[in-house]
Amino acid sequence: MGRKWNNIKDKKASKDVNTSRVYAKFGREIYVAARQGVPDPESNQALRFVLERAKTYNVPKTIIDRAIEKAKGSSDESYNELRYEGFGSNGSMVIVDALTNNVNRTASDVRYAITKNGGSMGVTGSVAYMFNATAVIGLEGKTADEVLEILMEADIDVRDILEEDNAVIVYAEPDQFHAVQNAFKEVGITEFTVAELTMLAQNEVALPENSQAQFEKMIDALDDLEDVRQVYHNVDLGE
Repeated sequence: MGRKWNNIKDKKASKDVNTSRVYAKFGREIYVAARQGVPDPESNQALRFVLERAKTYNVPKTIIDRAIEKAKGSSDESYNELRYEGFGSNGSMVIVDALTNNVNRTASDVRYAITKNGGSMGVTGSVAYMFNATAVIGLEGKTADEVLEILMEADIDVRDILEEDNAVIVYAEPDQFHAVQNAFKEVGITEFTVAELTMLAQNEVALPENSQAQFEKMIDALDDLEDVRQVYHNVDLGE
C-alpha cells in the first residue's frame, strides 16, 4: 500500500484549518448526507460515515450541528456528486470527487486547475480502473498483531494491516468500513487517526523533481476548490 496516511491527513488538516476550508467542505457534506435520509447517524449510514471522517479532522460540533439542523429545515439546496478523471506527466493520474450546486462552474474550475498545471482531462473511466475503492482506518496504541487479533475475534478478514508512523493502518473493502470500526469500538477503541473511504492506486509512479513540483501544484489547486471533496492520485510524493 505504501501511503503515509497520517502524514497526508496532518498536512491537509494543517493547511485547511488556517482558512476553515475543511470545515466548510464538511458542513456541505454533512448537510447532503443528512438530506439523503433521516438526519440521524444511527439510522443514516451515509451521515454516520461523514461524521466519523469529520471527527478525524477535528471538525467542531457547532459546524456539525448547524449542518444537520439545516438539513432538518426547509432549505431546498441541492447538490450533485461528480467525478472527474485526468492525467499528468510520466504516467501520473488523478481522480477528483466533487460536490456542487453548479456543475458548469465546477467542471470549468477542475479543468483549469488540471490543464494550467500541465495535465489533461480524461473521459469517465479512463483513470478510475487503475484505482481500487478502499476503506482506510487508522489507530494508535496497538500493534499490528493486536489489531489482527481484534479483527479475527470479530471474524473480519481485511486486505492489509500495516504499521505506519506510530499508528496501525487497516485497509479493507469499502463495505467493511463500519464493521471494522465497530470491532474496535467493542474493545474500547473509539478514537481514530484516519477514517476514510478512498481510492488507492494499484501502482504508484515516481516523477522527476520538476514534474513532481508541477504535479503537487495541480493537487494543491484542486484541493483549494470549494466544490472538491477528495483528490486521489497515483504519484509517490515521498511523504
